[in-house]
Amino acid sequence: MRILLAEDERELATWLVRALAQTGFQVDWVDDGRMVRRSLKALRYDALILDLGLPNLDGHSVLADLREADHRLPVLILTARDSLIERVSSLNEGADDFLAKPFKLAELEARLTALIRRARGSEHPRFACGPLSYDAATKKFTLAHETFTLTPREHAVLRALIQHSGQPLNKQEILDRVFSDEEDVNPESVEVLIHRLRKRLLQSPVQITTLRGLGYVLESSP
Repeated sequence: MRILLAEDERELATWLVRALAQTGFQVDWVDDGRMVRRSLKALRYDALILDLGLPNLDGHSVLADLREADHRLPVLILTARDSLIERVSSLNEGADDFLAKPFKLAELEARLTALIRRARGSEHPRFACGPLSYDAATKKFTLAHETFTLTPREHAVLRALIQHSGQPLNKQEILDRVFSDEEDVNPESVEVLIHRLRKRLLQSPVQITTLRGLGYVLESSP
């Protein structure tokens, strides 16, 4: 899952980027409110972590700008101002959740996952496509209720696809989401991994379909 983090505290932001990466999130960081809309236009994100005290354009203004543009990205507010008025005003402005500083990483991860599931119309704790499922808590795949073991790179690609089941991802989006910190990965490597995954899924109703001009999509036949 790809997250945009808008936070001007460098130490906190650096820690969050690293910590969330260890649990499967790909995090891009901006430290200026004016950069949020620009980032959202450039890439597709699953959620926004938004600090209210941003410079140049504060979190309230960023949120109002997004909702006025009918941008429905899930937004989790971070703020040091933990008050009922602050929470109510943020939620009324269109925030989806609210977390006061300081906070526990485990709670932030759980809230992010819940927000993304709700945005996709599902409260189920697993991402699923037919008999294939991925448990975000254990980071394991199962196929027809059996453990589905993959290499780390195969796992990363299939995780990106199942988290966007029914929605195409092109090669560059897959690279950006799962291999951004690996210099030796290129679009051709994605093709090889997709080929391997197709072979692994061959005896199941789950398949990876190529949509010309759009990318790869994970689907399940009846």
